[in-house]
Amino acid sequence: MARAQVSKRLQDVNAFHVMSLMAEAKKLDSLGHSVIHMEMGEPDFSTPKPIIDAGIRALQSGITHYTPTLGLPALREAIADFYLKECQVSVDAEQIIITPGSATALQLVLNLMVSEGQSVAITDPAYPSTHNLVRLFGGHVLQIPVHEDSAWQLTTDILEEYWNESVNAVLLASPSNPTGTIIENSELQKISDFCVSKGTFLLVDEIYHGLVYSNAPRTAAGLNENTFVINSFSKFYGMTGWRVGWIVSPKPYLEDMNKLAQHTFLAAPTPGQYAALAAFEKDTQKILIERRDEFKARRDYLYDALENIGFKMRVKPQGAFYMYADSSAFSDNSFEFARKALQDKHVAFTPGIDFGVSGANQHVRFAYTTSIENLKIGIQRLSEYRDI
Repeated sequence: MARAQVSKRLQDVNAFHVMSLMAEAKKLDSLGHSVIHMEMGEPDFSTPKPIIDAGIRALQSGITHYTPTLGLPALREAIADFYLKECQVSVDAEQIIITPGSATALQLVLNLMVSEGQSVAITDPAYPSTHNLVRLFGGHVLQIPVHEDSAWQLTTDILEEYWNESVNAVLLASPSNPTGTIIENSELQKISDFCVSKGTFLLVDEIYHGLVYSNAPRTAAGLNENTFVINSFSKFYGMTGWRVGWIVSPKPYLEDMNKLAQHTFLAAPTPGQYAALAAFEKDTQKILIERRDEFKARRDYLYDALENIGFKMRVKPQGAFYMYADSSAFSDNSFEFARKALQDKHVAFTPGIDFGVSGANQHVRFAYTTSIENLKIGIQRLSEYRDI
């Protein structure tokens, strides 16, 4: 029987290298081994109880039908109010589009921005799903190497150096995955102005904005009518499995976004949207800030501990829950290093090759989404040898 052919675009999509490591880690867990998991970018805390209770109330009240495509009006209003009170930025509720998680938000916005043959400028390293989505939509990825001297973030000077006329969108992430660094407010404004001058979209991933450990960065929402922002209730709010994210869209593109959303997902999960309303309540915020303080304590421990056992830690992350560590003292092959560390020491982390090309074999990502006690065990295991 002849096999049907998948799309040519799919052939250009790469799987996460870490997925094979995760499968092996789960197998080790099932065999009774104690694996220290630092590979997953998911908070280890469960969803705060006020949010869970709000979701349960919605279900028990029979609220299980579709909401409007662009989202529950009360939730869109709550998010707009959040931007006004917490960010001092005026955003109309109609500009808020509720999506099934930030991954869908990313797909929706890239669908708007990317045409066949056009390019999206993305940092190297960066979250890899973005590259693959651009390719699925028929676009090209302009990978721009960034280094510790710019805190792993784009600057206008770097962007100008690599610029070409095929670029129709620039993607920033602040705080970023895998580095946990933020883009400075002044640089964000410069890049925004540069994109306006080029007639180019700017897309800013702010899904870790709540998880910043010093001064909160400026939101890109409302910078201009070329700029889109995506965010999510997954990371700071601890609602990964509820699948609720959002987009802040400039007004001129709302009709197009509505059309795309209708044909892409129809509406975000209704119980999740009602649950998300409780994320802004005072009791919930108290829980979330306590958890953020715990992540900060983990960051401070892990940064010093990794440096003490031989990793080169050049930039301390300001947010998210990731460490992007130079592992060249251990290996010049990040995947093999991660694989052997898992096999020999039962410590799981992500190889740099999942995030790009530049320096990828000399870096690995640690997620401090586990307790300090577990982090200490992982550090002890990794410290027992240098040449894995």
